[in-house]
Amino acid sequence: MTDFATLYRMRFGLDAPDPDETPADVSAIEPILSRRSVRRFRSRPVGDGLLAALLACAQSAPTKSNLQQYSIAVLKDPDRRARFLEIIPQAAWAATAPLLLVFLGDVRRGRRIAAQRGYEHRNDNVDTFMNAAVDAALAMQCFIGAAEASGLGCCPLSVVRNRLDDLKDLLELPPGVFPIAGLAAGWPDGEPDISMRLPPEIVVHQDRYDDAGLEAAIDAYDGRVFAGKPIPPERQRHVDRYGVAARGVWSENVARQLSLPERAEFRDWLRRQDLNLD
Repeated sequence: MTDFATLYRMRFGLDAPDPDETPADVSAIEPILSRRSVRRFRSRPVGDGLLAALLACAQSAPTKSNLQQYSIAVLKDPDRRARFLEIIPQAAWAATAPLLLVFLGDVRRGRRIAAQRGYEHRNDNVDTFMNAAVDAALAMQCFIGAAEASGLGCCPLSVVRNRLDDLKDLLELPPGVFPIAGLAAGWPDGEPDISMRLPPEIVVHQDRYDDAGLEAAIDAYDGRVFAGKPIPPERQRHVDRYGVAARGVWSENVARQLSLPERAEFRDWLRRQDLNLD
């Protein structure tokens, strides 16, 4: 078992605060502090019994007002897997993963239940969209936690929203249902690096939001990440537009990514999918 100070340094590149107050027994939180995204999997399948257990864990997630406004698509059929690869070729590694799921926000079910009971559904609005998205995300995280506790590795996939109409056709999504993220999972082939996270000083706010020290903290974070794992040219964003950065650091990559719109059509697609965002 790794001690908390070591786990903290691996995650943040910093000394743990208040060493006398840190937990001595980290067995319960070590898997979380040391978690990493896995994109390479062994060919060993994941049994249906384990999958059923993981899906049960996903459905044990918190949910707004117990409305349970999400669904989970499990892609097993080889033909649909092949179509997934055609739709999202940049996720070829995910298309061949032992498990491939898509977590969905689902407003449709609530509408049908209201009609079944003879009520008018009057909560088609942006808050309902957000509640459904959060419900799906919480379910996905519970699935990830259970999967990793069972020895599997996982990696979420926002890229499934790149080809919305094609994904809609592939999964046969009816009105009121929309994709949140995909998830690839399986038995890891190797052990990826742990990604260093932003320092808590700029993520955790005490009593009030205060980002006065953001620039200096980001510069220091960039330095820690660069010292251990600089971003190589092939992983830098938009080199065709901005060229190769002399120093491949996190903030440069993030700024480049945010400088160009991504999935600008998502809102219009949601409206066509009968989601009211007013």
